[in-house]
Amino acid sequence: MGNGWHEWPLVLFTVLGQCVVGALIVSGLCWLSAKDDATRQRLVRSMFFLWVVMGIGFLASVMHLGSPLRALNSLNRVGASALSNEIASGSLFFAIGGVWWLVAFLGKMPAALGKIWLLVSMLLGVVFVWAMTQVYQIETVPTWYNGYTTVAFFMTVLLSGPLFAALLLRTVRVSFNAATYASISVLALLVCIGVIALQGVSLGEIHSSVQHATTLVPEYGRLQVWRILLLAAGLGCWICPLIRRKEPHITGLALGLILLLGGEIIGRGLFYGLHMTVGMAVAG
Repeated sequence: MGNGWHEWPLVLFTVLGQCVVGALIVSGLCWLSAKDDATRQRLVRSMFFLWVVMGIGFLASVMHLGSPLRALNSLNRVGASALSNEIASGSLFFAIGGVWWLVAFLGKMPAALGKIWLLVSMLLGVVFVWAMTQVYQIETVPTWYNGYTTVAFFMTVLLSGPLFAALLLRTVRVSFNAATYASISVLALLVCIGVIALQGVSLGEIHSSVQHATTLVPEYGRLQVWRILLLAAGLGCWICPLIRRKEPHITGLALGLILLLGGEIIGRGLFYGLHMTVGMAVAG
């Protein structure tokens, strides 16, 4: 029993990876809609931090596997193993997106090719998140083997990605339709709250012959409340200035992102803390 922090490398890998995917999609759409090369170049410079964060996430995943050699071995069963598919899709996303950024940063990217390449990178990001969800669709782990896992992972994309992109765009003074993306994040928060409530009820119905799901994380309810408060406070740092029709300050956006990621890290820790195997029998 615990809060799942013993799986901190996976917590960081999944949360940071999903955050980067969401931020790439938002900043990528801004790049595609930019009207001049100077704006695109400023955008590209800010997107450097996407790949820094993605690199931190992959470093965490390697630490979970124990050594870089094991990371390579995890690719041995691409197509047959969900873990291999996750590592392969993540590596492909990192490589294709990272090379796009490098070529664009150097100013060597042809306009037409750059648009197609970026769209492919964004699509690969979605595939990467989907592959993440499939790793945890394990029939013998009833607390993970449900739609809540898939929804929660994609809600992290919609919660953290737009705010990360807003911070990057603000640093290079590129304007975008912030209200629309902030609204998407608010809707994602509402969905997240619904998932927390429904999953909390479902945990009471899951048990094996030796273990009850509700005993896995005794502080589940209290920690989820803290998570929701952090998520709401993080989005508030972005949304409150927009409501007052003011540009959010970089410091406020950075604080909001930290709070939001903190909330998602708590949620992901609880997710790993809910791991249980079938045992002799499972009800629910």
